[in-house]
Amino acid sequence: MTDNESFLKTAKQVVTDEARALDVLADSLDDQFAEAVHMILQAPGRIIVSGIGKSGHIGHKIAATLASTGTPAYFVHPAEASHGDLGMVSKGDVVLAISNSGEAPELANLLAFTQRFGIPLIGLSSKPESTLMKQADVHLLIPSLGEACGFGMVPSVSTTLTLAMGDALAIALMKYRDFKPEDFRAFHPGGKLGAQLSTVRDLMHKDLPLVPVGTPMSEALLVMSQKSFGVVGVTDETARLLGIVTDGDLRRNMDGLLDKNTEEVMTRDPLTIAPNAMAEEAVAIMNDRKITSLFVVDPAAQGRAEGLLHIHDCLRVGLG
Repeated sequence: MTDNESFLKTAKQVVTDEARALDVLADSLDDQFAEAVHMILQAPGRIIVSGIGKSGHIGHKIAATLASTGTPAYFVHPAEASHGDLGMVSKGDVVLAISNSGEAPELANLLAFTQRFGIPLIGLSSKPESTLMKQADVHLLIPSLGEACGFGMVPSVSTTLTLAMGDALAIALMKYRDFKPEDFRAFHPGGKLGAQLSTVRDLMHKDLPLVPVGTPMSEALLVMSQKSFGVVGVTDETARLLGIVTDGDLRRNMDGLLDKNTEEVMTRDPLTIAPNAMAEEAVAIMNDRKITSLFVVDPAAQGRAEGLLHIHDCLRVGLG
């Protein structure tokens, strides 16, 4: 067997072991998981996540996922907790303590603090008879299936299961709270994710190129040129969008263009999009129809144009 073959064999075995362990975890979930969700929902304070070593690294991620999906949470390092950070934990909070063995000595002061002040404690461990689980009010038990290294020393299967348990907890809470994409975006305004969660209203222009129906094309062309969108909207006396004039319409009507008015040249009943639609949806429409802009019309606004979204606006934030 070559080195490459050996590497791939090992990698596939690790992934297979962890995938199988996740199936076992899914089958093992019981009422204790539901109890943990209820305990967090009833807490007026925050979720304090703590753990040491690899459990601590996973705990950081779990706290971040909870916080970003509508459940206020933060991570407290158990060693720092013993040197003043216990002041960050108060009545009304819930503590989620993570330890695969359930015997991490660094957690001792935090566990004692929860008992002393009656702070609810959720234990996450693979050892039901451990110190952590004996003191916990609710038990999130992960299956004890060894590690992918084969000799039980390298946290791998156990950390994967711990992470999955944290994700399950966060998403169960998120779904119960009916946490929507627009809520999610409030916690993720930057980067690619923020762009993907943008709505049309977030990106649209409000200074619109609009002219009344019947406007001479000489005047419509001036508005079209001034706004630089390559399109002008045509409205009736109630400001309802009747049609648009695009570069394509101009080319199709070059013969005697300046002697015509907008009603003779425009494309009637143009494609529009609602302001609350996701910007990604608008990009998909523009790409599919091979157009560069969309007027934004709120169905509840009697057909009046509220904005204009150009493909360049989407490209600028990373969509496209």
